[in-house]
Amino acid sequence: MSLLRDEEYFNIAEVKAREILDSKGIPMVEVDVVTNSGVLGRAGAPCGISAGKYEAVTLRDNDSSRYLGLGVLKAITNIQNVIAPKIIGKDVRMQRQIDKIMIHLDGTERKANLGGNTTLSVSYAVAEAAANALRLPLYRYIGGVNAHILPLPMFNIINGGPYSVTDLDFQEFMIMPKGAKSFSEVLRISVEVYHELKKVLKKHYGKKGSTPGHAGGYSPPISDPMEAFDRILEAVDEAGHTGKIVLCLDCAASHIYDKKEGKYVFMGKKVTREFLMDFYEDLTKTYPLFLLEDPLHEDDFEGHAELTRDLTILIVGDDLFATNLKRLEKGVKMGAANGIILKPNQIGTLSEAIDVAQFAMENKYAVIPSIRSCSRYIEPLADISVALNCKYCKFGAPTTGERTYHYNRLLQIEEELGNSAVLHSIHI
Repeated sequence: MSLLRDEEYFNIAEVKAREILDSKGIPMVEVDVVTNSGVLGRAGAPCGISAGKYEAVTLRDNDSSRYLGLGVLKAITNIQNVIAPKIIGKDVRMQRQIDKIMIHLDGTERKANLGGNTTLSVSYAVAEAAANALRLPLYRYIGGVNAHILPLPMFNIINGGPYSVTDLDFQEFMIMPKGAKSFSEVLRISVEVYHELKKVLKKHYGKKGSTPGHAGGYSPPISDPMEAFDRILEAVDEAGHTGKIVLCLDCAASHIYDKKEGKYVFMGKKVTREFLMDFYEDLTKTYPLFLLEDPLHEDDFEGHAELTRDLTILIVGDDLFATNLKRLEKGVKMGAANGIILKPNQIGTLSEAIDVAQFAMENKYAVIPSIRSCSRYIEPLADISVALNCKYCKFGAPTTGERTYHYNRLLQIEEELGNSAVLHSIHI
């Protein structure tokens, strides 16, 4: 009997879980799913520094005697004692069935019992095992024969907010190349600008100018977002790529919002929503700004809708939507934003994340997969981006371990796809 006809070949024989470290030295969950035939799927769920209040819960031990309370042994126990007995014997190709089992076992909207890091680690590992058993790359297993679009990356090159020790209030200042013919060309242009920026920042601010932030971008002594954009465009010119770059900005505005006063603390002053919206409009008139992420706090659907109507750029929700279908449905109904950051760890299973992405695309929202702090190889977001034919992705600075892994993975996929690969293009 051939392997594909032997149904037991795909059935789960063993589920193992362990505590490992992410790229920032913080414990995370890693899961092995092993089939009867010995095929292995290994994956883990990342956890971000910047987290919205509507995201799936990251289950930590809260035991101050180890890892400052950040251990994940409770999650490991949940996998071994609660999840594994229910999915052993299941076919790894039955992704939705297995994900639904975990959703039912948890029983809460935000995975508060089992932990979103617990369920997503298992969900990813099941998908990896299925792809490996079928001898398919993961993007082909998830996306089928139509997976062919390579996303345009947003490269985070200056860090502010919680990612920085400087006074920049906004979280990530990013570049996105335009007009390139291949992903490899996009990567080359971005890396050249990134390295040139280090020289520019040292010239203006001395050695402190090129201090790295938490997400791999630089953390210069700047407080004015416009000054940050000026330095980036200077680096673009110095690198010989004038006119080939658009700018993107992750404001992460919830971090600067004072809920009690209903105002934002911006550049040392308390300002209104209207002030910030006028500031964003000025940015679009002054710079080649292509995208604003979370420009207002995570509960301000009305403000996001107004910005979407008023500005001819992408308005993207991360904390606003939290990869949550109910919140996205509300946003679509109100016309709030026209893009969504896709972080599967915000919702807790691969199936739910795919449902969110598909609903977004059906309603003409740009879907932008974004990684979080992770071990280098265990979150398959590069493959997921191609599987879903996403036009954009957000994988951070092009020089830190888990981030360069995703860029290198996209290079591999570009090579595998050959002439069928299409790089999304933008015009601004």
